[in-house]
Amino acid sequence: MNDEEHPNTPGDNTYRVAAGELRAFVERFERLDAEKKDIAEQQKEVMAEAKSRGYDTKVLRKIVALRKKDPAEISEEEAVLDMYKEALGM
Repeated sequence: MNDEEHPNTPGDNTYRVAAGELRAFVERFERLDAEKKDIAEQQKEVMAEAKSRGYDTKVLRKIVALRKKDPAEISEEEAVLDMYKEALGM
């Protein structure tokens, strides 16, 4: 069999283009992963600075998470939490 019968063989132009495209996707993902690590390190630094100024970083993280949520979702979660706490006598 020759390369014309198997379109994804290494000698085929389509294969080379796909391999190049695949390599580009992998490299883009790797760059984004490196950026994500840099951002995570910067976030740690922000929290360390906040902690050094006396802020409770655990609470700060909760505030950040709450700010991402829809107000209706927050209200519903708080209502369920209150109901569970009441059921447990808290």
